Amino acid sequence: MLVFPYKTKKALKESVGKPLRFQETSMFGSEYKPNVWLTGVGPGAYQRKWFANVMTDENHVIVKVK
Repeated sequence: MLVFPYKTKKALKESVGKPLRFQETSMFGSEYKPNVWLTGVGPGAYQRKWFANVMTDENHVIVKVK
């Protein structure tokens, strides 16, 4: 699961059209892939206050947030 370091899910939704900021959490390789739904938590790995699904394009720009 990725970490989205945005203070709130609303702040993440307001970032549609901008590059996605994220942190990898897996020690087994990259979890990030463009053009697929990514699941993540925010605002930090140990402060799991909200979860989101994010779609990005090949340029790492946020297309949609659920």
